Amino acid sequence: MYLFLFHFDFHVGLRVLVVGSGGREHALCWKLSQSRRVEKIYCAPGNGGTVQVAVNVGISSEDIAKLLEFALKEKIDLALIGPEAPLVEGIVDAFEAKGVRVFGPKRAAALLEGSKAFAKEVMLKAKVPTAKFEVAQTFEDGLRAAKNFKKAAVKADGLAAGKGVFICNNRGEIEGALGTILKEGAFGKAGSKVVIEELLEGEEASVLAFCDGKNAKLMVSSQDHKRIFDGDKGLNTGGMGAYAPAPVVNGLENEIKSKVFGPVLALMAKNGTPYKGVLYAGLMIKGKEIKVLEFNARFGDPETQVILPMLETDLVDVIDACIDGYLDKIEIKWKEGTACCVVLAAKGYPGAYEKGREIKGLDAAAKLKGVAVFHAGTKSEGGKILTCGGRVLGVAGTGNDIASAIKTAYSGVSKINFEGMHFRKDIGKKALERE
Repeated sequence: MYLFLFHFDFHVGLRVLVVGSGGREHALCWKLSQSRRVEKIYCAPGNGGTVQVAVNVGISSEDIAKLLEFALKEKIDLALIGPEAPLVEGIVDAFEAKGVRVFGPKRAAALLEGSKAFAKEVMLKAKVPTAKFEVAQTFEDGLRAAKNFKKAAVKADGLAAGKGVFICNNRGEIEGALGTILKEGAFGKAGSKVVIEELLEGEEASVLAFCDGKNAKLMVSSQDHKRIFDGDKGLNTGGMGAYAPAPVVNGLENEIKSKVFGPVLALMAKNGTPYKGVLYAGLMIKGKEIKVLEFNARFGDPETQVILPMLETDLVDVIDACIDGYLDKIEIKWKEGTACCVVLAAKGYPGAYEKGREIKGLDAAAKLKGVAVFHAGTKSEGGKILTCGGRVLGVAGTGNDIASAIKTAYSGVSKINFEGMHFRKDIGKKALERE
């Protein structure tokens, strides 16, 4: 272990490129800025907050050719890919082919997120606990498959920006969802086929792991809040807040590692598509029973905003271990305590939302002890920070326990305001109830 660490400590003065523009990418830039080994950070395209710790680069996260051109020109030592779309399109393959060191799964491995049907087949072959399912490519096939379900989750197979999932409580709703996806083509290519699966009961949680192709090391668990309104009411969103660790996961970590991550990594390696990067398992937990709802091929958002504040080990050291295949040789240390993140959204989100509203109170919030403000849908213009996305900010707070972390996060929220600002007031409530 010490030989590895001694060798890699020479790699200082690193020039790092973070690809993406959300709260997750701001959190990554923020964490990288604390590394003793990082000299300069670029973020493409970045947002109004990433400029605090990085140089924003005006290149879309999905323009792989221009991103690669930039990485080569600027002699980037390490690239981190935030969003799923460029991963599924093969940005890691492209960067590696030109000798650019990059953290994330290759295209064939990123299919675990890029195709829900592929992920379900992998789980089936790897004997990973998951819901019963059927795959259909036509509306008629879907109707036939639907006869096996009284209630179901109907999911567009490909990437649909988090909007391709329908929770159906009867046969009529299932038929309606199938029609929306397969007949109306609401999600385009992403809806060329669907996965129909049984509805699971329990409490959802997120467990992310660093992976080096063979080994997985779990991060602190977390729990996202998908619905727009308190009490898990209203439409699904990209996530309205999160906390870590999640009490519902406590004591199940070894089982999750052995029944979920171990078998998946072994099968992917056996198939010649080893998984390197962050693998995110969305879980349904009922008592001591765990089942996988889905996999994501990257850091979650807003989960990253509560996980990274808890990471004590230098993030670059962990990434090196993943890329070079010696994750089992290092120890990853996590801080004691908890973290909570509250998302501040624009009026109208997750539908059509307002833009261009000035955000006030950011400096006051950032000065509070234990508070970190992560920008998502913001831009800097004329010396002001303006809203330009649906999820605008993530206000994170840390504490010795969940109650103090929640209090700290909401104290930060109280300092910030913009016209039409909306946020949930019950982030972390489930953890409080469990405690």
